[in-house]
Amino acid sequence: MGIGSYPAISDYAFLSDCHSLALVGRDASVEWACFHRFDGSPVFARILDRDRGGYFRIAPSGDFRATRRYLPRTNVLETRFETETGAVTVTDCLPVREDHTRPGVPERRPPGHLLLRRVRGEAGTVELDMIFAPRFEYGMTTPFLELSGEDLARVVGGPDELLLQSDLAPLRPTGTGGCTARTTLAAGEERYVALTHARAGRLAVRRWSEVELRGRLEETVEFWTHWADRCTYVGPYRDMVMRSALVLKGLIYDQSGAWAAAATTSLPEEIGGERNWDYRYTWLRDSAAMLAALASIGYLDEAQHFTDWLMRTTVGRAEDLQIVYGINGERLLHEVHLDHLEGYRGSRPVRIGNAAWNQFQLDTYGELLAAAWFITGQHGWRPITPHAASFIRDVVELNIQRWEEPGEGIWEIRGEPRHFVSSKLMAWLAVDRGIHMLDLGLLPSSATDTALRERWDRAREEIRTALETRGVDPKTGAFVQAFDHEALDASALQVGLRGFLPFDDPRILATIDRIEAELTRNGHVYRYLNEDGLPGETGSFVFCTLWLVSALGRARRIGAAEAHLAQVLDCANDLGLLAEEIDPDSGEQLGNFPQGFSHLGVIAAVLNLDYA
Repeated sequence: MGIGSYPAISDYAFLSDCHSLALVGRDASVEWACFHRFDGSPVFARILDRDRGGYFRIAPSGDFRATRRYLPRTNVLETRFETETGAVTVTDCLPVREDHTRPGVPERRPPGHLLLRRVRGEAGTVELDMIFAPRFEYGMTTPFLELSGEDLARVVGGPDELLLQSDLAPLRPTGTGGCTARTTLAAGEERYVALTHARAGRLAVRRWSEVELRGRLEETVEFWTHWADRCTYVGPYRDMVMRSALVLKGLIYDQSGAWAAAATTSLPEEIGGERNWDYRYTWLRDSAAMLAALASIGYLDEAQHFTDWLMRTTVGRAEDLQIVYGINGERLLHEVHLDHLEGYRGSRPVRIGNAAWNQFQLDTYGELLAAAWFITGQHGWRPITPHAASFIRDVVELNIQRWEEPGEGIWEIRGEPRHFVSSKLMAWLAVDRGIHMLDLGLLPSSATDTALRERWDRAREEIRTALETRGVDPKTGAFVQAFDHEALDASALQVGLRGFLPFDDPRILATIDRIEAELTRNGHVYRYLNEDGLPGETGSFVFCTLWLVSALGRARRIGAAEAHLAQVLDCANDLGLLAEEIDPDSGEQLGNFPQGFSHLGVIAAVLNLDYA
């Protein structure tokens, strides 16, 4: 169909039941849906290939004008279509209800993988077309569809099965694994469409009553509104903080408590480029920041659930620790190119898996110790077990052994390893937080603890000295990207935000000034501008702009901080959703969507402004 036929990345809405997720276009077309688990193979993947990906669309037959919104304080989407003859709304959700014994915890009644679509006539009459075109295993499998009456279809193929029940009937098979229907809806009429997913051989064929389906929709609205009402933030940015919190909640895979960095794979950082990554996994760095963001606005249950995953997944041998895991704790995330897909607007390759799982990133030790300190020291949520305490001590020791090694750094470069300033900062943080935990008696005591404390303190000072002597540009006094280099990196803002130096230190202020002057374009901040071992370019990085907001706020430059925050929020789509990056010239969103880093950055930036 050509790259021009793809909607903008920002045209999509996000649905989740904390186990399955989907993206829906402005025309009520479901063009990405992973039912089995967030990082599983999709049933619809048209966002990555307009011809082969598969989709599920309900929209008027002729011309229309579409508007949409989330129902207040929910992840339930409502799309309103207006035509010359009338108006209809399509309400979409992945049904979920609250476990009444555990507030805020999702409970999925069988079947647990359900997409529910309600179509309601609002005015006049509207002729509607439904196009149902599933494609399994990233578009590799065209399934077989079999009708059981004019309103029920079973679809099989490979590891997936679907059951489509549609009040928009009669269903007409297309001969290519899908079906269509055309129906005229009048004002006051209400129809339901339910799509159930199961793994092969496990599909239960049954019809839902209208009462049951209406109840599933109502309890889903109730689940999200009850969860949203627990947010403790009150202030001028409450709506955006709330939307960001709902996105973060939707990216938590409730079965394990892990947090997916984004809902998608291979949405490009540059249109037509090859910087297309699979972000449906759990990075310790991202997750530690999410833990703090949600806990800071009242969501302690989610933080503690993630803590359980963190300790279960990482407690073992410190030397086995890696930067990213599957959402159930899987370690092997081998990267594969799907050459049969053309990629979003011709952006190839389409990737599943992520080769960064095997990189050395010194940051990981610091992030893990920061999370452990946040959990046990600052808030005391969990008593630390002897095994976990021993593991934490081993992580600090390994960090001390390896801090002088080069690595791939926070941005996971695929070129030569370097001595990144952000990595050394996190190495310092790992030792610093370990010392705090040791001093508070959170780690097991022994006769050798005094010597251990002294050795850790020496290591902390060695890392500090290295950062202050080799990580600062002698000409400008600003922190740079890597030791003994002049190139800038927005991650240098973390030197202040992590508490290494106060915000009135001249080196912190010089870093802020240089990043504003040299890495910022039209108010948006790039990660860096130097070579990184990959061809092509990127957009500005939303989280980096929000770091700048936080740093400016902490430096008491409130007006400048608010201006940068406004520029980010102005680029959010009409539903308040943000991707990973923004083209600073056009405002176009780029990269995987919605991006958890971007949304937790909004929460952190707002809280830092409040603190200031």
